[in-house]
Amino acid sequence: MEQESRLSDRIADSILSMITVEQRFMPGSKLPNENILSQELNVSRTTLREAIRILVTGGILEIRRGKGTFVREDFKINQSQEFSFLASAAVKVRDLYEMRLIFEPEAAYYAALRGTEEEIRRILALGTEIEERIEQRKDRTEVEQSFHKSIAKATHNEFMNQLMPVIYEGINKGVKLSEAYEEAVQATLVDHKILMDFLRERNGEGARNAMRIHILHAMAQLPME
Repeated sequence: MEQESRLSDRIADSILSMITVEQRFMPGSKLPNENILSQELNVSRTTLREAIRILVTGGILEIRRGKGTFVREDFKINQSQEFSFLASAAVKVRDLYEMRLIFEPEAAYYAALRGTEEEIRRILALGTEIEERIEQRKDRTEVEQSFHKSIAKATHNEFMNQLMPVIYEGINKGVKLSEAYEEAVQATLVDHKILMDFLRERNGEGARNAMRIHILHAMAQLPME
């Protein structure tokens, strides 16, 4: 029973992330029906209902009889909106990378320690896809975003998830800049392999150091102004 309760808490976090981080569902919008959402989240309908109950109690969702489950009209995504504004502001690349240096190594540390087996598998799968795209000279921007978002999600820290719009901006700029710097691309390839090894081993300290080195490599090899 306790394990099922923890699972419903994690699913509630995932749905909240869909609302506040991904902004798939805005205030007043309807969530997909139980069958679709439970399949997407890979959980039973019973667990999904418990997660929805948690969010209803928290004032985030409401159930309208005969209509479905909706994000409450009065739910404010203030914090997420503020971070989204910051991400779109005209800030220097160095500022974005320094912000990443402050937060992302810790995210890697907690993801290694707290992530579920499924979350770690997803991170590793995305990391492998990044490597393949680098080797095939294909755009990897969206996959990089998903990779770092999956690490943030695996921390089970909602504030870390709220920072992702800003992280995305740093990732986007970094990918575009690195296209002209082969040394930076190859460093990313090596750094990702090391980071994934530590995540696979659930080595928090190793993952933290690997992420830090990865960001420092980018700062040393790319123009930061």
